Amino acid sequence: MGISSVLRDDHIRVITVDRPPVNALRVADWFELAGTLDDAGRDPETHVVVLRAEGRGFNAGVDIKEMQHTSGFEALIGANKGCFAAFKAVYECPVPVIAAVNGFCLGGGIGLVGNADCVIASEDAYFGVPEVKQGALGAATHMARLVPQHLMRTLYYTARTIPASQLVAYGTVLEVVPRSELDGAALTVAAEIAAQDPRVIRAAKEALNGIDPVDVNRSYRFEQGFTFELNLLGVSDELRDDFAGTRKADQHNAGTASGEGVAR
Repeated sequence: MGISSVLRDDHIRVITVDRPPVNALRVADWFELAGTLDDAGRDPETHVVVLRAEGRGFNAGVDIKEMQHTSGFEALIGANKGCFAAFKAVYECPVPVIAAVNGFCLGGGIGLVGNADCVIASEDAYFGVPEVKQGALGAATHMARLVPQHLMRTLYYTARTIPASQLVAYGTVLEVVPRSELDGAALTVAAEIAAQDPRVIRAAKEALNGIDPVDVNRSYRFEQGFTFELNLLGVSDELRDDFAGTRKADQHNAGTASGEGVAR
């Protein structure tokens, strides 16, 4: 378990995230993933990267429990910087990154996938940015690379999710396959890329990033600033507590001690 990186004989680098139960990453995990991607890009034997996950879903974002069990803003700052590093590592990886998405892809997962060069998903895959329920903002920059502007705003404000099958119509998911065929489908595309002259592919990746109309790094950091504001106001702690169930437990204990019930 953890984050592994394997270079195949055909020059395809497979990076796997395996953090049970839901692949919600801790601060250290985000930095580890960023470092793994950076190392892959520096290796001239790596012609393309397939980013995949084990378990129930691709990625559930940051580890909320770590956030709530750390005093002060250390975990928040760490998560913001870690996510920024990981998203940047995907986007700026010198070789193409193919995201093979299974199950849920939420929050930070959108940052990884939105910065990837190609997305292939299983039939049970779905995508969403539930940050508004947790008092945070971010990844709208990357969701906007997956869906049209107005749909992105609706998904963002409502915390709704969208199935992978719908993203195929927008051209942002290349194909949707049965879950048992996901790795094979991703490797098929990766093999086509790996067969090209790596000097040309690396130049193409740099060129395509250079003509991108949106500076994703600056855009995402701008979003993160509002997350800091919400945390300073105390809003984020309230919503994360609700999400983690700690407020309910605290109120139950307080009600029991005073002889009062707990109203929700």
